[in-house]
Amino acid sequence: MRRVTLFVNGSARNGKVVAVYGTLSDLLSVASNKLGIKATSVYNGKGGLIDDIALIRDDDVLFVCEGEPFIDPQTDGRAQEELTGSHTDWLTLNVGGRYFTTTRSTLVNKEPDSMLAHMFKDKDAWGNKQDPRGAFLIDRSPEYFEPILNYLRHGQLIVNDGINLLGRYYLYLAVCNTWLQVLFQQGMCDSVLSLFSAIPQNSQPAEDHSPISRKEFVRFLLATPTKSELRCQGLNFSGADLSRLDLRYINFKMANLSRCNLAHANLCCANLERADLSGSVLDCANLQGVKMLCSNAEGASLKGCNFEDPSGLKANLEGKFLPGVDMEGSQMTGINLRVATLKNAKLKNCNLRGATLAGTDLENCDLSGCDLQEANLRGSNVKGAIFEEMLTPLHMSQSVR
Repeated sequence: MRRVTLFVNGSARNGKVVAVYGTLSDLLSVASNKLGIKATSVYNGKGGLIDDIALIRDDDVLFVCEGEPFIDPQTDGRAQEELTGSHTDWLTLNVGGRYFTTTRSTLVNKEPDSMLAHMFKDKDAWGNKQDPRGAFLIDRSPEYFEPILNYLRHGQLIVNDGINLLGRYYLYLAVCNTWLQVLFQQGMCDSVLSLFSAIPQNSQPAEDHSPISRKEFVRFLLATPTKSELRCQGLNFSGADLSRLDLRYINFKMANLSRCNLAHANLCCANLERADLSGSVLDCANLQGVKMLCSNAEGASLKGCNFEDPSGLKANLEGKFLPGVDMEGSQMTGINLRVATLKNAKLKNCNLRGATLAGTDLENCDLSGCDLQEANLRGSNVKGAIFEEMLTPLHMSQSVR
């Protein structure tokens, strides 16, 4: 059964929804009863005369006449809005001086929870400002708005060449909801533009491997609430100065942090799994509960780091590649360094009490002055390792080979 909405010719008010059955004469009879007129003909929304009931589709909007010519209900510019709930009218956006023409339904229907949908769902509800040509003003870069509009149109995020999403705007995708809050705080309510959380996670930004700078990353940190997760998986921070920053709980999995300055940074419970930390400086960093499974820290400096968590949460550096690393004076009670590579590493005066070093390569490692009480050294390679001035003597049960 098909349903249609009937209106009196030239009007977009007081429509009637009726079922379509039988012949066109049957429909005209129903229209006469519902609308209180003597129906003689039916037109579609574009003024086309319908002479066969088979031409009528489900949910069509039809205009019933008493013999007069078709009258367009949009003559005052507002009737079509009344007819469809204002979701199909065309509108123009002025984005950074560049004009975009689209429909209200494009901005609203695809992502109903996005900021653009809230801005244009109910006309004038946000008091959106318009330029002299009637275009809605949005104070953002048109180069970055175009891919968003195209995504709303066909559901795919396509980025033009030269748009640096990875280096500067990829994190906006990761913390888009927070970005909205920042824009509001900056007084941009009337011209705010945002990305939205439903952008597909597998959408790939334009190929760009330029590293993220400290200034850019600090901006992202300030825009992120403390309870929100900031995902930096696979991003390039090579050579960046991230010292003394609060980086707690951030996901740096597989990120490039080579030659970074992370001295005195708070990396508590951060995920550094398979990250590249080669040549980085992490002196005096807080690494409580950090996850560094199979990461590469060759030649890194971790002097005076704190891996010890009072709550009992242990740092996991299992399988970590740490040849030549300098971790002198670090607090690593209960740390998991199982099957890690610490060849030629400097672990002088480290607290390794209760640490798991089973299968760890400690060849030529300087462990002088370390506290290895209750540490598990089963199967570890300590060839050429230095154990001078130990705080507690090694016990046979620790099974050093």
